[in-house]
Amino acid sequence: MKFVEATLYMLKIPFVEAFSHSARTRAFSDSIVVRLRAEDGTIGYGEGIARPYVTGETLETCLDHMVSQLWPAIAGIDYPDLIPGPDPIKTLAPVDTTLPDLETPGVIAWHAARTAFELALIDTLLQRQNLSLAALLPPTRHTVIYSGIISTGSLAKAVQNAKHFKSFGIQHIKIKIDGAHDRERVSAIRKTLGRSVSLRVDANGAYTVPRAIATLTDLAEFNIDSAEQPIPRGDPAEFARVKAQSPIPVMADESLVTVADARALIEMKACDFFNLRLSKCGGIGRTLELAGIATRAGLKLQLGCQVGETAILSAAGRHVAAYLEDLVFVEGSYGSLLLTEDVSENNVTFGQGGKAPVLQDPGLGVKVCEDRLRKYAHTITRLGD
Repeated sequence: MKFVEATLYMLKIPFVEAFSHSARTRAFSDSIVVRLRAEDGTIGYGEGIARPYVTGETLETCLDHMVSQLWPAIAGIDYPDLIPGPDPIKTLAPVDTTLPDLETPGVIAWHAARTAFELALIDTLLQRQNLSLAALLPPTRHTVIYSGIISTGSLAKAVQNAKHFKSFGIQHIKIKIDGAHDRERVSAIRKTLGRSVSLRVDANGAYTVPRAIATLTDLAEFNIDSAEQPIPRGDPAEFARVKAQSPIPVMADESLVTVADARALIEMKACDFFNLRLSKCGGIGRTLELAGIATRAGLKLQLGCQVGETAILSAAGRHVAAYLEDLVFVEGSYGSLLLTEDVSENNVTFGQGGKAPVLQDPGLGVKVCEDRLRKYAHTITRLGD
């Protein structure tokens, strides 16, 4: 099957309320949605979210890479059907091997752009076959349990959010920390939630090595299950210094973008967890590859998300979360809890207790509303026919 048209939507969907962490405050979604049309009329969708402090991509460079590199690479290819088999990475190889990797100064990897095209290719091919992604990624669980996240901000707002999550029955909570009254903040949230709820902290690289060690040592009494990205991306040996002296298990996020990153972190024994995010890691195929590397090395896994994901990335994440047997924590599918309006006709937001069912409809399992894409797109780029 050949592709004859691509439409790229740069979205700006307002949030219900602003979300902040040490690196950025956001009030709207800024994802790029790719709509592909095949020669037989089948349509599929993908999504990527560019983060300069994660992969080095900006919205503008991501869009340019899609136009100049990714669309020309796929436009002339006659793609075969995706045949379910025992190894999903091999099943997805006909898609993944057609997406070029370009080394660019200042860019760690073109993973947001790549993810958007990979998901759109997969969605279209499976739609044509009337096959769900669940057929390629057989679920190991019938229900995915999602975490809640408390952003930085006032202590009163943090406690209010903790109470909301408690009433909603959420049993896993991640707290964003940035060096401002960390102990007071974590203590108040722990007191609000009680001892039975699992707590994690995420600094988004806010600390130096000595400050990270001191902070995590100070927070250990609150029974924290992991500390995500305490220091900025850089030398894995520095990450290993934090891990060696931290009483809390350490998770790599911004330090984990590529396979080379994964191998370096493992070689240095730098962390206890990998945080996988589809748009950060380069799509489903590469996320599964990183998960395999982590599992073989004895590391634990979290499947995270980018703030502001629409139902498209959320659905892809749902399939991966249902498939990966060894996941400890899952984030995402915030949908209408964060976005004033999502782009899908069917609701993929998690429910009471963070529970969400496995998706079974063809493709990624979401029915995208093109009127909403046009409504929230501030730039639309059409390629091909």
